Amino acid sequence: MPRELVERELTETGVCDRGSEKPVKRTVTVNLAESPLSWLHTRGHLDDRLFDAGERLRLDYERAQLSPGVTMRWDPVRVDGGGGDGMTPTERQIAAKARFDGAMAEAGSGLSDVLWRVVCGCESLPEAEKGLGWPVRSGKLVLKLALDRVAGFYRIR
Repeated sequence: MPRELVERELTETGVCDRGSEKPVKRTVTVNLAESPLSWLHTRGHLDDRLFDAGERLRLDYERAQLSPGVTMRWDPVRVDGGGGDGMTPTERQIAAKARFDGAMAEAGSGLSDVLWRVVCGCESLPEAEKGLGWPVRSGKLVLKLALDRVAGFYRIR
């Protein structure tokens, strides 16, 4: 996994450093290349089954090309149409969209909001909770419930 490390401030007011009067701001090193889902998984908040379900959902989201395009695509074009599954690239995109829609429907309307924000939109749990107007620390439980339903949809054991 690539690493893109930056320092981020933890508090806005800062803390005093060993009796000095100059406030020292607390910072933490963050890897911007790490997704919120992998962050939760590596710290033991998600088991392998839930992590795999989230990764499958994100993969279908990306294969279906549902993210907004900012500019023209400059991806190289495959001449052979390749995949080996007997489907054209358009058919694979449509199949991924159908799987994504099915997984989100399986999660349900109350759970799919946080699922999309964290897995597909790459928002951290605190950002998703704030955006949805939820109480602090409620998102992890709801995300786990949503990922459990998605794992059932993808038949991940």
